[in-house]
Amino acid sequence: MAVDDDILHTSQHPLLHSNGAHANNNKKKNINSVSLAKWVLKFTMWIVFLAWVLLFFVIPTDFGSELYADWIDATSGSLFGYTGSMLLLYSAPIIIIAFLAVPYLLISGEDQLQLQLQEKKTPRFRLWTFPVLVDGPLGVVSAAELIGMILFIVFVIWDVYVYTAVILGTMPDYLIPVEKCCFILNNLGLRLGSIGLDCFAFLFLPVARGSVLLRLINIPFEQAIRYHVWLGHLTMLLFTLHGLLYVISWTIEGNLLKNTLMWVDLGVGHFPGVITLAIGLLMWMTSLPPVRKKKFELFFYTHQLYIIFVVFLALHVGHFIFGVSAGGIFLFILDRFLRICQSRKTVDIISIKCLPCGTVELMLSKPANLQYNALSFIFLQVRELSWLQWHPFSVSSSPLDGKYHLSVLIKVIGEWTKNLRGNILNSSGANLHLRPQTKITASVEGPYGHEFPYHLMYENLILVAGGIGISPFLAILSDILHRTREGKPCLPRNILIVWAVKRSNELSLFSTNDMELICPFFSDKLNLEIHIFVTRESQPSLEEGQVHEATNFSLPVSSNCSMSVLVGTGNNIWSGLYIISSTLGFVILLFLLDIFYINPYDISSWSYKGLLLVICMLASVFIFGGVVVGLWHFWERRNVAREAFKDDRIMVEKMQHNEIVAHMDSCQQKLTSSINTYYGSRPDFKDIFGDISEKWGCVDVGVIVCGPPSLQTSVAKEIRSQNIKRQRHHPIFHFNSHSFDV
Repeated sequence: MAVDDDILHTSQHPLLHSNGAHANNNKKKNINSVSLAKWVLKFTMWIVFLAWVLLFFVIPTDFGSELYADWIDATSGSLFGYTGSMLLLYSAPIIIIAFLAVPYLLISGEDQLQLQLQEKKTPRFRLWTFPVLVDGPLGVVSAAELIGMILFIVFVIWDVYVYTAVILGTMPDYLIPVEKCCFILNNLGLRLGSIGLDCFAFLFLPVARGSVLLRLINIPFEQAIRYHVWLGHLTMLLFTLHGLLYVISWTIEGNLLKNTLMWVDLGVGHFPGVITLAIGLLMWMTSLPPVRKKKFELFFYTHQLYIIFVVFLALHVGHFIFGVSAGGIFLFILDRFLRICQSRKTVDIISIKCLPCGTVELMLSKPANLQYNALSFIFLQVRELSWLQWHPFSVSSSPLDGKYHLSVLIKVIGEWTKNLRGNILNSSGANLHLRPQTKITASVEGPYGHEFPYHLMYENLILVAGGIGISPFLAILSDILHRTREGKPCLPRNILIVWAVKRSNELSLFSTNDMELICPFFSDKLNLEIHIFVTRESQPSLEEGQVHEATNFSLPVSSNCSMSVLVGTGNNIWSGLYIISSTLGFVILLFLLDIFYINPYDISSWSYKGLLLVICMLASVFIFGGVVVGLWHFWERRNVAREAFKDDRIMVEKMQHNEIVAHMDSCQQKLTSSINTYYGSRPDFKDIFGDISEKWGCVDVGVIVCGPPSLQTSVAKEIRSQNIKRQRHHPIFHFNSHSFDV
């Protein structure tokens, strides 16, 4: 019997080995299939994008004009007429890219992240992380961003040059000097307007927070917002010159008032254009840095006039020309409607901690299936303070801290945050002289952020923070520690944290993250150095080494008041269905509008048809997209209902959170001993990066900065210097900014 057992035992191993090898082969085949599918999708999207960009450069030329005329002749006789011709030519490419991005993101998950981390890459420079311009009004500009800016400038100069040559070449010889001047002004003004409209086609793409396009290229909204600012300045400059040249021409002709008030059925209406330009100038002036920083609410409220701007732009140029920029606006409407749906839901505040430095930590309830990463951020609204104001905050918790909560740190630096802290203390009964038990009703948009956590892509990390800028780095540190403990994909092994604060009471921010509790004996697996610079204190205070107690309290949690998953980053399948259904709905509504209204009633007014086009865009999102959002919401509620012990799990996480705070008292002395604190000095980045260059050798070093512009500039300047003067055995530093500056 023993022999039989031995035979059976030995005979099982080849079978198990065979099954394991077969499974590995299948896994490799699946990986290869996914990689091939991603390559095909990426290649197709690049072809469509390059063709779309090339279109803008080619159209002004004689060759482009001939192709354009042939295209209009070939497609204008179709069902959608001239509107369809322009939509297919200018708007369809960006919609096609959005369509292709949906399956691309679906097959790019955690497994793909693991594959990227397993790839051994030699240190090399990257265009997106190499700072080129570090001083000036544009802030820190990478090589890739500089190339994009140069392309836009070249595009504008090229178009102006070609159009000017065409205008001078077609100007009749029989015109008198005054008529020639007006001819040049009118035609050049027209062409500047068309160039501005081309730039306007890109303007709304960076501000769609959960846009599938931003997720595709892994650029979060907080970084993309600067592209919107740059494009906004360029677009409004062109639109202003467009209007100014016409005003000068009409003044010379003596028809200024008549032409300004003109609004014709066939052609471009002047009066809607005047309103559009006036609103645009108001938005532009209030968005300039001196006004925006001192009067942020004025900037915020005037920027909501973009709705009127878009409507009157459609009335001004008509359905035909509006098709140039319709694609980007449509994608923005998709994102905006989803944000409205998500923000209608109130969110439970599970617990609140008021730190000695005046900073408040909020723990917000979220469903388990709402994913985010450690570099995410949310927009928070407190209705008792304002129904219109939404403020961005970096997430200070890791997604591995708990499935049912998300935390943010809020520093009191303005009127809104001051009132928020007051309401929080009031609701807890901490201040007896205040009106007791003030209600706090919170709503959340997001989370938004990088599609892939790029902090995991570097084996060597330098995290540079200023003040409350430590918030996202607490999330990064917690994420790395959790992944190290659980054996999940994670590259970082050497981490240097450089943190500059004004006062030593801000050091309590570090008490929100206890590393020994998250990952015991983390120092055996992770080389972590922390350098803290207290800039406005020359020596430690008398309370140095003491742990200041934070004010902790919990709020009652409802059964169904967690964050909504109705966000572009919430679920790739549902967000993809939302985009596809809304786009198909737009085509269907255009078809029905042409068949049953425009063609039977012979509607010919450009302005009216432009307005109908905008209405179709809105209706398609509200009706067809709204159906998908409704089903998505129903699916979310069913998932919440299935989690029978959800409330218990939340309570467990609250207990765990309180245990961390309590346990911090016993570990604080041990943690403090591993932190180097310097008083009365600022970080010398030349010495810091020079020391790292000698210590870490020839490797890629990811540098992430979160702090004021002056801090970003100092770090970027030193990174540029180190990379330019780099020797072969020194590392390559990669600059990444995580600072939110609206």
